[in-house]
Amino acid sequence: MLKRIFPALWVGLFLISCSTNKKQDTEGRTHPRELTETEKQIDAVISKATFQDLNGETVSIEDFAGKVILIDFWETWCGPCLQVFPAMDSLLTEYPNDFAVLAVNTQQSDEPSDVEQFANENPYQMNVLLDVNEIGNQVITLGIPFKVFVDPDGYLIKAELGSAGTEGDYLKAKEIIESYKKS
Repeated sequence: MLKRIFPALWVGLFLISCSTNKKQDTEGRTHPRELTETEKQIDAVISKATFQDLNGETVSIEDFAGKVILIDFWETWCGPCLQVFPAMDSLLTEYPNDFAVLAVNTQQSDEPSDVEQFANENPYQMNVLLDVNEIGNQVITLGIPFKVFVDPDGYLIKAELGSAGTEGDYLKAKEIIESYKKS
């Protein structure tokens, strides 16, 4: 009897250890969700990423721990990017303790002065940031708008290219907030 239990126990422990390793990222963090290889790379970059606000201060996702975070890569010329900003602003009003938006300008064609002018003309609640460390170059798959959702513990929820329009992006973000918020 013991001869049959020992091999079964060994196989069970082996399978558990293999499944745990699948969720570990390159930093050795155990991720709460299964990720594709691309998602693992995005998670590793975003978890350490820093951006710059319009006052020159460094901003990271750690500054928003405990909240669902949307990192939205954009440019001032990108209509689909700008189209959803009012909807995300509404979600910031609805979920002030559970949601943060980091509107990260990629600076591919915009100058910091362009971004500052946009922010002054459009007083959204979101954090308007500059991608001074070229994080977008490391995570954006094809173009913008490119959105990265991060859970309150700093782990990637999802990354996606494009927009489903104002209402579509609003509903998608609201569902993510409801699913992952801590309160």
